[in-house]
Amino acid sequence: MTLRTRITLWHSSVLLVSLAVMAGVFHYEMQEQRQALHAGQKPVDTVLEETGEFVLYFGLPTALLLLAGSAWFIRRGLMPVARLTEAAERIQLNQLQERLSCRGTGDELDRLTEVFNAMTARLHESFGRMREFTLHASHELKTPLTIMRGVLEANLRDGHCVGDQRELLAGLLDEVHRLTKIVDSLALLAKADAGQLPLQRQPVQFDELVRDSFADAQALGRPSQIEVKLSQCDAVLVGGDRHRLRQLLLNLTDNAIKHNWPQGRVDMALTRHGDSLELKITNTGPGIAPEKLPRVFDRFFRGDPAHSSEIEGCGLGLTIAQWIVQAHGGDIRLASEPDKLTTVSVRLPVQPVSECHASSSSRDP
Repeated sequence: MTLRTRITLWHSSVLLVSLAVMAGVFHYEMQEQRQALHAGQKPVDTVLEETGEFVLYFGLPTALLLLAGSAWFIRRGLMPVARLTEAAERIQLNQLQERLSCRGTGDELDRLTEVFNAMTARLHESFGRMREFTLHASHELKTPLTIMRGVLEANLRDGHCVGDQRELLAGLLDEVHRLTKIVDSLALLAKADAGQLPLQRQPVQFDELVRDSFADAQALGRPSQIEVKLSQCDAVLVGGDRHRLRQLLLNLTDNAIKHNWPQGRVDMALTRHGDSLELKITNTGPGIAPEKLPRVFDRFFRGDPAHSSEIEGCGLGLTIAQWIVQAHGGDIRLASEPDKLTTVSVRLPVQPVSECHASSSSRDP
């Protein structure tokens, strides 16, 4: 039986039963009033008044009950649609292999569920092929890029290369380095999407990483006379991958330096709030337009295309940062005021001291 037929039958049943009850009671009441009128027990005005009261006190509640019953049956009939919608909303890019369950009624919803499952299966297969292509392509590109880099470096070390030729080779070497970074970033994201990039879980003194990153940011900002400050740095432990967390801080501080004004400013602050930490990195600079903020974590997105040729990068740094934060159970957000300040906020869960001791003990021989 189709969903449309089932809802129609339920609604028709409610209508028929309600109308039958109303007609029966109304017929009985009219018979009583007719007998009273013929017997002269009641005047015509009284009969008409009582009939009106009957319609008001019985017909109106019956109509309201009819509407409520119809609404309940329709809601019950459409409830599987709401469940199907909720299940579909839970499916994300990394959960395309999940399937929605059919109810076995053979109606339109079961058919829709089957079509949806077939669609997600095709998407899962397509994204899998894209990840495999990215992995294979990045692997194949590494070898020629390594060879090109070696040849260019050898020519630069050669004393016969001078003047414009040396400048040309240096520029080519910079482009090779840039391509290598892009290939490495693509390979990392492809492995992360495929679940092939496990994280090492161990206690990490996150405030030490922040201090190291602060020192690196000072060195990076020195050529452009960018002032870097660390206003607060609470001692916190995080359970996670030390290498990836350091990569996260490097990406964020590097962005804060690159997308800044000469003689600008970068402010860093690490604070603990109960069971979580918050890292804020604020920098001056051109900022990001409000309509572009929702896309800042998209791959290859450049928030300031006017300066894209001047600023080194490929638009993958924030994407990698977002993956690292989410892989550690945290959240990352970015807020920006054009031509004023841009702030990136990272929240990560803090590992309790007892868990840190347990993790350390489990690694002891």
